[in-house]
Amino acid sequence: MRMAGEPPSLGEEPAANPSDQGKDFHLSPSTDGEIPMGSERMEMRKRQMSVPQETTDCTPGQHEVGNRASNACCFCWCCCCSCSCPTPTLEEVNAWAQSFDKLMVTPAGRNIFREFLRTEFSEENMLFWMACEELKQEANKSVIEEKARLIYEDYISILSPKEVSLDSRVREVINRNMLEPSQHTFDDAQLQIYTLMHRDSYPRFMNSALYKDLLQSLSEKSIEA
Repeated sequence: MRMAGEPPSLGEEPAANPSDQGKDFHLSPSTDGEIPMGSERMEMRKRQMSVPQETTDCTPGQHEVGNRASNACCFCWCCCCSCSCPTPTLEEVNAWAQSFDKLMVTPAGRNIFREFLRTEFSEENMLFWMACEELKQEANKSVIEEKARLIYEDYISILSPKEVSLDSRVREVINRNMLEPSQHTFDDAQLQIYTLMHRDSYPRFMNSALYKDLLQSLSEKSIEA
């Protein structure tokens, strides 16, 4: 039995603090006014969470908002895959190199880019962007509030292993918007994450083996046809 005041042993869950009950969307700023990101802690938790997960239908609009299990479709582009991921054409894959917008506008482009982000432990950026897109399609107020809450818990809360990287200004906007959630509660955050993926991940994706192998495979099939 652990004595009162003694820190929990390795692997033991800390006891819940009754005073924490009922706290929903409050984030405590650090002394300099910035929301604490805990980048090293979060990176470690992301790596711990990056384990193989069950496959699911990854067609946009059919995934669970928040995607709590972070389910991802397999990426084989062949008949042995039981999912409904679209197979990209050679023209589409070539177009992805022209601009990030052309990559993100196609379901196949989003799927393969998401696969690449998973290898960099930043898949949460795409999941958050897709969840925001899904939220924008909702019209029912109660559904909007529930989905907004799930998005906040999964991607905004500093307690989540899938927390996305946002600056303090955008976090303040979100906290105000959460007082009365709407389809556009996360618009500023979604734009910031889109820009981050564009500037940071997209150039590496274009030089990745994942993209080059897919392009080569489709080119060879085109020649054979």
